[in-house]
Amino acid sequence: MRMTVDQHVVAAEWQARGFSCDLWVDPPGQVWEDYRHATDEVIMLVAGRLELEFGGRCLTPVPGEEILIPAGVSHTVRNIGGTTVQWLYGYKRVHTG
Repeated sequence: MRMTVDQHVVAAEWQARGFSCDLWVDPPGQVWEDYRHATDEVIMLVAGRLELEFGGRCLTPVPGEEILIPAGVSHTVRNIGGTTVQWLYGYKRVHTG
């Protein structure tokens, strides 16, 4: 059974946990190599095939599976499918004051 990801539902859940939520679309073969962020990041595959490498692990998530990338950890995201890939990503909001 294939899971359908509802961006509005995910956004509400992530927002309640202090994360933003946006959709990203990549063409076949796209690679985002060795990125780091100052805050925690969550990623969720919506459609397509994605490979995520960080912390000595290489993951190929299924749609609806959430992956947390801790702040400061280098990570690489690859579209390993023959079609576009869609994924949600969010950053932990930093509260100041």
